Amino acid sequence: MKTAPEQLALQHIRAVCQGHADALLEAMQDMQLRALTPDDYTHLNKDDRRLLDQFAYRYTRLQDDMGARLMPAVLKVLGEDISPMSAIDRFTRLEQLGWLKSADEWLSLRQLRNQFSHDYPDSLTERFERLQAAIQAAQKLLMVMAHFQQKIIAI
Repeated sequence: MKTAPEQLALQHIRAVCQGHADALLEAMQDMQLRALTPDDYTHLNKDDRRLLDQFAYRYTRLQDDMGARLMPAVLKVLGEDISPMSAIDRFTRLEQLGWLKSADEWLSLRQLRNQFSHDYPDSLTERFERLQAAIQAAQKLLMVMAHFQQKIIAI
């Protein structure tokens, strides 16, 4: 039996996203072991910087690839015509189909990701608070990815 190109594309991007998810989870586990405090930010060593960079990179890549590649691939495999859909329409459709718990929650996660990735507050305390918010968002993102994994297996 021949696999449709849409199915192959979905399996490829699923594997890419899962690689990001695995690396993100590892970074989060290492960060938990390291237990950085706001004071630690004043003198990060090379390993701490690498760990924070790994977290930030995998967090943003997972969210970007899920929103821009995985979600459209799922909709294509489900037979949806995504060409006229905006990103928000795709998220809403995935919510209607039971793939996303909430399109609004996904948009909130995206907004948090943008703040974490593009805003660089001067205050160490504010940077630490943004990191904590990003960690919580990353945990939710990993849960969304796990849900997608389960549903992809079923189609």
